[in-house]
Amino acid sequence: MTISYPRQFLHSLFNCAVDAASASQRLPAFLPSPPAHGRTVVIGAGKAAAAMALAVEQHWQGPLSGLVVTRYGHGAPCQQIEVIEAAHPVPDAAGQQAAQRIRQQLQDLTAEDLVLCLISGGGSALLALPAPGISLQQKQAINKALLRSGASISEMNCVRKHLSAIKGGRLALACGPARVVTLLISDVPGDEAHVIASGPTLPDPGTCAQALAIIQKYQITLPDSVLADWHSGAAETPKPGDPRFHGHTHHIISTAQQSLQAAAAKAREAGIAAYILSDEIEGEAADIGLMHAALARQIAQHGQPFQTPCVLLSGGETSVTVRGQGRGGRNAQFLLSFALACAGHPRIHALACDTDGIDGTEDNAGAYCGPDTLQRAQELQLSGRAMLENNDAYHFFEAVNDLIMTGPTRTNVNDFRAILIV
Repeated sequence: MTISYPRQFLHSLFNCAVDAASASQRLPAFLPSPPAHGRTVVIGAGKAAAAMALAVEQHWQGPLSGLVVTRYGHGAPCQQIEVIEAAHPVPDAAGQQAAQRIRQQLQDLTAEDLVLCLISGGGSALLALPAPGISLQQKQAINKALLRSGASISEMNCVRKHLSAIKGGRLALACGPARVVTLLISDVPGDEAHVIASGPTLPDPGTCAQALAIIQKYQITLPDSVLADWHSGAAETPKPGDPRFHGHTHHIISTAQQSLQAAAAKAREAGIAAYILSDEIEGEAADIGLMHAALARQIAQHGQPFQTPCVLLSGGETSVTVRGQGRGGRNAQFLLSFALACAGHPRIHALACDTDGIDGTEDNAGAYCGPDTLQRAQELQLSGRAMLENNDAYHFFEAVNDLIMTGPTRTNVNDFRAILIV
């Protein structure tokens, strides 16, 4: 089987993965029945929150009200549910005000009311209500330090829960005595519901002691008042088994695995064998790039462990310990490391993108590399190695016209990598 246009083929797999995770396709089957007598209040946060709210409006039988917060540019034309846009990945005043207004929506609820909570990746920054004694500016500084540290998403969210007045299950407590149904689009490796957007409506198994260990591991400075609350346990989150969560339910409606399976099916329809390596790969993006490149070369040169042609698919969330001054998200960082390791192998093509359409904080979803990518960079007198070390993969792929721009996809099941060996 010959693929005439490898870049377009890989991009089609990415589009298929994104479509498989869309709220419009996945959410309706998980909607609960409307309450017999009470109100339905919709709240939510995340890059997919507006798209999820729109899907609710299109399929709900009965009146609705509520408010969700999403990233700037990720809104949707909802009619009954208000949509507020705020900053991501570093929270801003708009996110703080949205969180305050969401909590106000929950006042005076009764046991006959239903709270439908729509959560997706990005909600940790977007639902920004600092715990007492912490200013928004302090929370912003801590968040920036976490993002540059190389911490995993589960580590970051453990810390965020213990800095918040609303995350780590606290938002659910504010809903009492109403019943809470949470629908989630997972952007975290392992699909642990309480990690997604720092679990605002789910009990938290993490502890202040664990958050302290993470801060110490990455040498992040906290205000003395926060440290005192963590040492004393005053900032502890509500735990599994807490009776205040009785009767609440949650459902993960979209996952990376589902998207990878959809992309694999599309590849097989085109006559290309597809193999899913993992849906929960974590680690330094550049190191993961080296690992994928070694596997791709083994296949291309020896037909092991898979025969060609084939495509390798993987998901998860890599991280980048920022040491340089350049631009570039984790997918571009992964792909530049991968391209350098493949050294222009004539049979290897690859794409790495974030399914939300935003690679880190940039305007691209990710990038593509082919056998001639490094050669074209050399003709422009670019040093891929130097740019990788400077965390400047964005400008590398921009110069060779290999960035992939999609704009916001309004879903988020995290990284998507596809490697074609012909």
